[in-house]
Amino acid sequence: MRFRLSSIATLFIVGCAMVFSMASTVFAQEGEATVIDEVVAQVNDDVITLSLLKREVRERVEVLMQEKKMTEQQATAEVMKHQAELIATLINERLLLQKGKELDLASQIEAEVNSRMLEIAREQGINSIAKLEEAMRQSKIDPVAVKETMRTEMMKQAVMQQEVDRPLYLGFKTDEVKAYFESHKDLFRKPESISLSEIYLSSADKDDAAVKARAVELVAQLRAGADFKAVASANSERTKNGERTAPKDGGKVGTFEIPNLREDLVNALKDVKVGGVTDPIKIADGYQILRVDERTAAGTTPEFNDNVVRQAILIERQGKEREKYLDNLRNEAYIKLTDVYRADVEPLLKIKPATAAAKTPDKDKKKEKKP
Repeated sequence: MRFRLSSIATLFIVGCAMVFSMASTVFAQEGEATVIDEVVAQVNDDVITLSLLKREVRERVEVLMQEKKMTEQQATAEVMKHQAELIATLINERLLLQKGKELDLASQIEAEVNSRMLEIAREQGINSIAKLEEAMRQSKIDPVAVKETMRTEMMKQAVMQQEVDRPLYLGFKTDEVKAYFESHKDLFRKPESISLSEIYLSSADKDDAAVKARAVELVAQLRAGADFKAVASANSERTKNGERTAPKDGGKVGTFEIPNLREDLVNALKDVKVGGVTDPIKIADGYQILRVDERTAAGTTPEFNDNVVRQAILIERQGKEREKYLDNLRNEAYIKLTDVYRADVEPLLKIKPATAAAKTPDKDKKKEKKP
């Protein structure tokens, strides 16, 4: 069968950029070990290799070529401007992965990866992870790389949530929460909400222009008075467990608070009255036509909810606290950059010189011990 990732899975996989390699590769030739990779940085007992860095650069170049329509030369030049930041990011990620291992999160993450893979399989009407992986290979998608990407991203998030977000969220005192509510009441008025239905047309393995033309034609029919449920039932290609959903639900999507919608959807919907439909909206794997079923005006009275207020404070402070946590990880770690990259990367790491100079990786400490 031809495998196609859903828009959610596609966005997840495209958005996850960091897949980690292990140590430098060596091979024996005529009795002599020959290094075929170079070390960019040592991070405790792990290394970041030149091959990993080149792979990360290439991924970013491809993204810029696709999303910004740059030439390969332009995209490469743009990415190389930020190579130092990329190396610093790889160091941060390696530290988070090491911390996740220390916190014994591996089994939890593996269960989450399998759960997500099974979810993707069900979206495609496939009844097992093994069959999903086979379908991915047939479509030239490497399931091993996809799962490793998921592990990496989920581990990073799990560490941050356990080490930073949860203690921060639970640490706000009651008086602090109430004071924040009183000084930010505008944040806690019930926002405008909107109920939506959709017609989804897939462009996978199809001519995109033809799919768009079909979407424009359907919009014209709807605006001329055609019944939305009937048009959705006959044309929408959204599936669940391998079956089209519109014949059963008429294309209903649900109710959403306006601030939680993507900016492109907000713009597409802002002038659409109840009962009206949007122009075709381009999404990752096709086109979407949205119908406004209902609008609910924003509330005028702020509502206090302890959990909601705590979440708002967390969002406000999360970035700074996560960066502080990464600063601590770096200052507690042994990080050694090769001469080629040291001058550009070290200032970004913000490592205290006295602390950094005092550290050696565990294996080096063992070597220093006298017999």
